[in-house]
Amino acid sequence: MFYVKNVPGWERALRIAMGLAGLVFAAMNWGSASLATNVVVGIGLGGAMLAVTGLFGFCPMCAMVGRKPGKPGGQAR
Repeated sequence: MFYVKNVPGWERALRIAMGLAGLVFAAMNWGSASLATNVVVGIGLGGAMLAVTGLFGFCPMCAMVGRKPGKPGGQAR
């Protein structure tokens, strides 16, 4: 690939799960009178972003701040 993965495996799985949960929540509450539409759209977009960064293993925001995954021994690079 053209990028270095900067999200560890356990976090990728968590991002995918939380992202899908956000997308399902947004889909179930779309057009609901009890929640503001902006809140539902925000949760849906946030869920989509989490799911995509989890699938690709690369987070642009983490790259901007210089985050690098640690070594398997638990020590930072």
